[in-house]
Amino acid sequence: MITTVIFDLDDTLLDFHAAEHAALRIALPQCGVQPTAAMLDRYSVLNEQQWKLLEQGKLTRDEVKVRRFTLLFGEYGVCADAKETTARYERCLRDQHPLMAGALPLLTELARTYALYAATNGSTAVQQKRMREAGLTPFFKGVFVSETIGADKPSAAFFAHCAAHIEGFDPASTVMIGDSLSSDIQGGKNAGIRTVWFNPRHRENRTAVQPDYTVNALADLPRLLSTL
Repeated sequence: MITTVIFDLDDTLLDFHAAEHAALRIALPQCGVQPTAAMLDRYSVLNEQQWKLLEQGKLTRDEVKVRRFTLLFGEYGVCADAKETTARYERCLRDQHPLMAGALPLLTELARTYALYAATNGSTAVQQKRMREAGLTPFFKGVFVSETIGADKPSAAFFAHCAAHIEGFDPASTVMIGDSLSSDIQGGKNAGIRTVWFNPRHRENRTAVQPDYTVNALADLPRLLSTL
């Protein structure tokens, strides 16, 4: 029986894609860059690629933050300071916290039965403010942020920290829910806990990482968890 649920945040409970684009539309013009829709989409691709390199231990967090803009500006021939843009973008991102459809009703329901925790590879100041202003914070008994921990999902060190700070932690009664196969699902498997892949876009899994379960809508989770 499941008693503990660990949620990823971005693109699981918080709509990071929408937040990212909103923050970029504010931050880039402040740095003299007028973004097009194509540029925003390209940034999203580059950003995801850099975070995957972080997961693989090939980049540091600070390198990820700056490199995504360095690459973007290089591709578009833009003369702008990547470090300054990074700082402006993060300040703007803190104010963007749209929710995924059904997130609050889901948490309201699950909090009656399960101990809820959040686990994110995001920046501490950014994620804490976004969670608080989105109304998510009261639902969670703990929030684990990789920047604070000093280790990133899917590393064993990240999940060992989580386990050490979850009261009465038992892998057999814990589940990890998230949208990233390489971060959330692989991390859960590394920790020996069951995993649920949140896949609202019905993406094909072309990786070797196999989740225990898959849901396409948050509303599907209560019924699934009740059967585990």
